[in-house]
Amino acid sequence: MAGTSGSITKLLTALELKGQNFGVSDGQFRASKTSARITSYDPATGNAVASVAQASADDVEQITVGASAAFERWHTLPAPHRGAIVAELGAELRAHKAELGALISLEAGKIRSEGLGEVQEMIDICDFALGLSRQLYGLAMHSERPNHRMYEQWHPLGIVAVITSFNFPMAVWAWNAAIAAVCGDVVIWKPSPKTPLCAVAVQRIVDRVMARHELPGVFNLLVGGNAAGEQLVADRRVALVSFTGSVAAGRQVAARCATRLGRSLLELGGNNAIVVMDDADLALALRAITFSAAGTAGQRCTTARRLFVQRGIAPALIEGLRRAYGSIAIGEPQADGVLMGPLIDAEAVAQFEHAVGAAQAQGGRLLFGGARLERPGHFVQPTLVASEHPLAIASEETFAPILYIVEFDTLAEAIAMNNAVPQGLSSAIITDSLRSAEAFLSASGSDCGIANVNIGTSGAEIGGAFGGEKDSGGGRESGSDAWKNYMRRQTCTINYGRDLPLAQGVRFDVS
Repeated sequence: MAGTSGSITKLLTALELKGQNFGVSDGQFRASKTSARITSYDPATGNAVASVAQASADDVEQITVGASAAFERWHTLPAPHRGAIVAELGAELRAHKAELGALISLEAGKIRSEGLGEVQEMIDICDFALGLSRQLYGLAMHSERPNHRMYEQWHPLGIVAVITSFNFPMAVWAWNAAIAAVCGDVVIWKPSPKTPLCAVAVQRIVDRVMARHELPGVFNLLVGGNAAGEQLVADRRVALVSFTGSVAAGRQVAARCATRLGRSLLELGGNNAIVVMDDADLALALRAITFSAAGTAGQRCTTARRLFVQRGIAPALIEGLRRAYGSIAIGEPQADGVLMGPLIDAEAVAQFEHAVGAAQAQGGRLLFGGARLERPGHFVQPTLVASEHPLAIASEETFAPILYIVEFDTLAEAIAMNNAVPQGLSSAIITDSLRSAEAFLSASGSDCGIANVNIGTSGAEIGGAFGGEKDSGGGRESGSDAWKNYMRRQTCTINYGRDLPLAQGVRFDVS
């Protein structure tokens, strides 16, 4: 462990991370077969917090072999039994909610309520998975042949690799792992190398739960870089790769899985828009926009990056946004009253500065912010940029709190601008008009996987399927029937008669 302040040392000790040198677990942490290390940094200070061992190619192979063996036992347990174990995991996460939330703030830079909210997502998805374990339903279909019964059932896939990003260093793993586990799959988690401590802390809790049931190898951890991820993606024993990250990396994952006819579940970039109509509730619109655009320092895939405002309400809304942005307290994420923490690292700050410069070069008018803060850490100002027409830079996803504002005349014009980017994750309209809301939600409206009315683009609940279209990847995780991604469908036909009629009236008589 690197040197830490007293409060950080206390936190790491509470989560059993003090002195932790391992980044590989198949139910019990062990030494990696490499001397390479990954260092965790506090984005609010830029200081190193700790380092863990980086998984080697041999580690990946050993974990994969062990996961294959664990699957043979795990998938034979009744699904409600698996659900009860996942619920037990949820209870352990609940018991450590405060410490885990604080660790998210320390390592990912989220403010206190957002760190706690992410842990609550893990708890909620474990509760959801418990109920799901008794609802893995198939369908019964009527056969065209007499004395035949036809139905479908679902079986687990096997090994699911979960590759997660830094911005939700715990919850996205849980969305996948809890659902995959009740479906009968085993999981290998490769977290972002920017947030390794979050993964190690969660895995320690998981290991304790699974040890009570003598079930090692169901949940596995590999802290590593791109090489570990590439090895998992290429491995035919890995039935499904769930990847959260950039569009460019997602294309590589999809292509590599496709070459071996494997499955991929992709949650990629978002470039989300909020449409505000003249009849909108102004106070509600301001709250929705501000959280969607500046929450998590703009580092959510569902962050609002584009704002389309009908001309009649535009002057009041823009002035309200300037005031709201001026009231956003920026600082140490765990401090009272802070609403926006740092970006994850210096590279993210550089991308922010590039985007602001590009927007101005392309004709954008800087209305608020636009600069990094001269203080330790990776802090920037929440930023508003207005333009007469959508800027070229606004078609790109910049993981930072930059909101591009364009005025419009008709809803059709706003919908066209909403849909005119490569990404299609989240979208929202603020309006008191039923007609406008329904038009936005219609097949001719928003082309995104998520479309909201009178709320922002961020803050999806676990009960719905989460994901987007186009360059956003097409994947669906979490609730609804997203569980089907983690299982294989089998259609079964049973002949309980003495004859053998063939489908479609085909005759094949032999003597």
